[in-house]
Order: sequence, then structure tokens, then C-alpha cells
Amino acid sequence: MLRLLSLFVCGVLCYHATETPGAEAGARVLKAGAAAVDITPKQYPIRMPGGFNAKYAEKAHDPFFARALVFSDDTTTVAMVVLDSLGASPEVLDEAKAIAAEKTGVPRQNMLICSTHTHTGPPSNVKDGPAPEVAFRKQLVEGVAQSIINAHEALQPCSVGAAAHPLPEEVFNRRWFLKPGKMPPNPFGKMDIVKMNPGRSPDVLDRPAGPTDPDISIIAVRDAKRKPLALFANYSLHYVGGSPSGQLSSDYFGEYSRLMPSRLNASDDFIAMMSNGTSGDINNIPFTVTRPPREPFEQIRIVARKAADTSWFAYQKIETFRTDAPLAMLQRDVSLKYRRPNEEDVSRAREVLAIKDKAEIEKLPRLAQNYARQTVRAAEREEETMTVQVQAIRIGDLAVCAIPFETFVEIGLELKDRSPFPQTMVIGLANGRHGYLPTPDQHRLGGYETWLGTNVVQKEASDILIANLLEMLAELDEVDS
Repeated sequence: MLRLLSLFVCGVLCYHATETPGAEAGARVLKAGAAAVDITPKQYPIRMPGGFNAKYAEKAHDPFFARALVFSDDTTTVAMVVLDSLGASPEVLDEAKAIAAEKTGVPRQNMLICSTHTHTGPPSNVKDGPAPEVAFRKQLVEGVAQSIINAHEALQPCSVGAAAHPLPEEVFNRRWFLKPGKMPPNPFGKMDIVKMNPGRSPDVLDRPAGPTDPDISIIAVRDAKRKPLALFANYSLHYVGGSPSGQLSSDYFGEYSRLMPSRLNASDDFIAMMSNGTSGDINNIPFTVTRPPREPFEQIRIVARKAADTSWFAYQKIETFRTDAPLAMLQRDVSLKYRRPNEEDVSRAREVLAIKDKAEIEKLPRLAQNYARQTVRAAEREEETMTVQVQAIRIGDLAVCAIPFETFVEIGLELKDRSPFPQTMVIGLANGRHGYLPTPDQHRLGGYETWLGTNVVQKEASDILIANLLEMLAELDEVDS
């Protein structure tokens, strides 16, 4: 009796939302399909990029996937993929898109492929090098393409809804103003105004240098029987970290995807995925609080569990699932200028690189020679501009913006605030990874994310991309609802 009562209550909670009526004559009918393809590397040891010192994995702690969600109304088809990767390059993703487009007919410009930014994932674009890394590149390209193909083949009538719910206690701005006299010199021998990851000493910390975005946004999809089919989530939080040493991990993004089906009492073919939002200046470190020790992977599990719970609360907020939601997508190529060092910066960089004595090198600011090399490379770069892709999608009353950078949270908040849609999701590391994207105000404060080499495009780039995306959102807003 108790089990029957529990199932009844769960049914009421999961299916409380109203649904738009079935298709009438001439009405659009929305379809969706979802799929997950395992892309866990098969060969080891394999390098884990991220940071200046290479680390290698001997095995995977948990699996890696390319997870795809495809929508179609028979006029427009849109594919959204979340890839367990530090940040796949545009070249790799374009190869995957070309394969998927040939097999499905979905235009490449209607495919959004975003990386989760796990720091314990393998490199994605090694063509000539160690055999495990070369093999993984091929496996990744084929896996991403196959996820789109499989999701497209699974298209079926559906209804879609969207909502958001806050999870504020796991996001922290990692850039801080420090107390007077506590700022160390940066790698260029200059003084920043703020510092990334400043430690927890109350004698050093003053205040955070920016906000956070607490919301987890979701796109929820149900099949014709009102059963959960897929869920696409977004949270503005960097990777969590703390996975076992020497092991690959998809971080909280993968663990969330494993947990989410149980939250909705979904069937085995349900697919959940968590995308990375605007988290370029956000991480999971509470600088003014000391956490108890965690075992490897424990903090990842904690964040994933809370994110799954929060997504469940967001799901309960959905009042209407639409079977006729307007579907449209725009892609725009935007030209941005590369940053260039001045002559003084280049001269100093060459002097730093000329130092060979170990004792003298140790007197330099931390990472001085690393960023000296970055400075020289920036000065010698032949190209003046880079072209990046931004995308905007409309699914009913929800808008999705896609940006190919580690995007600062202020940018996502501004897009959400100025969007003409009731709810807007902003995805970072989409269709490539071109470094960090701070705002002009944050550039003036300095810090790791603004250093030449970490950031490679003009300091006004965020304003340019915001302006383009707002124009695209305005155009999508004109699509019949």
C-alpha cells in the first residue's frame, strides 16, 4: 500500500504541469530525440591538459559521454550536444558536425556542441603525437557525430518546458580584492588589482571582485505519453575537481547526468546532460569558509546531488509543456581582433626568456617565463583577427545563447537581463574554446583571466559579442509564437 501511495504521489508531482493540446490542422508539431555515446578513452596513459604542468591518467574513474538532444518541427531541426571535455577545438567539432550533417541532413549551423570543461579529461585535438591521444581524437569526433545521428533517428512527438531554480551555495566568485600590501606581482612584473584563487587567509582577503549566477536552468522534454524523455541543464560553475589522482573524470557534469534520471523516476532511455554556463570567474571554493576534508570524488558527488535536487525543483515550476513550441536557430560569425603586446612588453619578455641561471629564474615572479613565451608568440602572430561563432536558439519562450569562450558571469547575467525572452540560458565553451572572455571592467582589474595569453582577443570583445547576441535574440523574438 505504501509503495502504491508513493508511486501515486510521484506521478502527481511529475505530471502536474498542463500540456498544450495535440496538433490541430496546420499547427506545428515539435519532435525531440536524445542519445548518449560513450567516448571514454580506450588507450592509456593519456595526458590531462589544464595548467602548465602536464599530468597523465592511467585509467578513467567514471565514463565520458557525448550527449545529444535534437529538436525538429519538420521545418527547422536543431542539435544540442554536451561533450565531456576540457574544451574541444572548433576544428574537431567542425569535423563531427560535417559527419552528422551528411548522415542526418541537419545543417551544420544548426548544431551547438559545448564542452563541460572538466580538467581531468584527455586532450581533444592531437593529430600527431602519442598513440592514445591520436586515437582519442578520432574516437571523440566519431562519438560526437554518432550522438547527433542517434538522437536524430530517435525523433518522436514531444512537449517541452523550461524553468530555473537557484543553487547559490556552490558558486563563488574566484577573483578577489586583497587587503593593502598583500598583492603579489603578476608574471609580467606588474601589480594587478584583483587576484584569482587568493587562498583563505582572513589577513589577505578583502572582498569578491564580481557576482555569481546562482540559477540552474533546465530544458525539460517529455514524450507523447508525458514521460520524461530528456533534460538539458546549465549551471555557471567551473569544474569541481578533487577526483582520484591519475584518473580521468567527467567531474560533476557526468555525475549529475547519472543521478538525474532517479529524480524524475525516468526510464532507462532518459538522457540528462549538464552544460557549463558563464563560469569563467566562478568556482566551487568558499574562500571565507574551511570545509571538512573530502575523500576523492566526494565534493563532485555533493555538488552533483545538489544540482540534481535543484533541477527537480525547477522541473516542478514548469506550468506548461508545449507540443507546438516555436523552434528557430541563428548562427553568426564575428570578427575579433587579437591582442597585441607593446614594444616594452615584448622587450621585457625577451629579457626574461634569456635568463638561464636557475637561481635567477627563481627570483622571477611565478610563471614569468611561461607568460613571456605567450607575449612573444602574441607579438609574432601573423593574423590580425580571429573569427568566432555565436549562436542563439529559440525553443518556445526559452532562448539559448552560445559563446565559444570561458565566459565571465557578468556577461551571462547581462544577456539574461536584457533578453526579450522570459528565460534565457547562456552556454560557455560552445563550438570551440578561445580562452577567457572577461568584461572591459574586469580587464581593468587585471588578474589571471585577463593576462595576455590567457585572454587572446581585444578587451572589448565581450561587448561586441553581447551586442551581436542581443540582435539575434531580437530577431528570434519575431518568430511566430
